[in-house]
Amino acid sequence: MINRYDFFCLLLSTIFKPLIHFIMLKEEFDFYLKNQAELVEKYKGKFIVIKGKQVIGVYDTEILAYSETIKNEELGTFLIQECQPGNESYTQTFRTRVIF
Repeated sequence: MINRYDFFCLLLSTIFKPLIHFIMLKEEFDFYLKNQAELVEKYKGKFIVIKGKQVIGVYDTEILAYSETIKNEELGTFLIQECQPGNESYTQTFRTRVIF
């Protein structure tokens, strides 16, 4: 039987796990933004894998970057980023016809 404390901890870890992964990858994304110009010059059009403040892999496709990286790295510990100038590779715009 599970006690209340263990249940509460399990509940919190389930709710906040996606947030924890986002916070963990913030360092990687900040590294990309800070070094984007240099990275684009070196890896334009490629998919780079960033862990911490280091590029650990460069691939031609996103699926190849993923499938090769999970062989050695745990999910949630690395960022796969398309290396392109501007913000198009990491920004999405959603439109709706709904009027409020």
